[in-house]
Amino acid sequence: MKSCLPLLVLAFLAAAVVLPGARQNALASPKATADTLKQLEAEFMKAAADKGSQGYMSYYAEDSVELPNGGPVIQGKTNIAQGMGFLDDKNNRLIWTPVGADISASGDLGYTYGNYEFHSKNNEGKATVEYGKYTSIWKKQKDGSWKVVLDMGNSSRAPM
Repeated sequence: MKSCLPLLVLAFLAAAVVLPGARQNALASPKATADTLKQLEAEFMKAAADKGSQGYMSYYAEDSVELPNGGPVIQGKTNIAQGMGFLDDKNNRLIWTPVGADISASGDLGYTYGNYEFHSKNNEGKATVEYGKYTSIWKKQKDGSWKVVLDMGNSSRAPM
């Protein structure tokens, strides 16, 4: 038993030194802020511009919900993706700018809102622009990434 005592003391001292440092590092890790979500919005828009619907949908959670302007609720990433093919047409361009954002005190849920423009061509080939507003709810996933869990927008043809 006496031969185990030095090992126990050594283990205790090691834990006393290592554990507070580990806890301090965990507390010092960067916490998401409203600016984090605004930066994610910029990356989200770039992914949509570069990769079309696949880039756009890469920012949606599997259990996400879409509330389209004037349409029924769409539940689930797979179902939402079915309506996003218009982003693959190079004549179409979706641009959005967050105006505001906030994040919960727990740091795992947040929202962004802002304005968007959808540039496309009508049946006659004439350029059209649809203006609107949006709100996106973001949730931190188990892997630490942030994904859109609810998205909604409204639009009009006239400039805001």
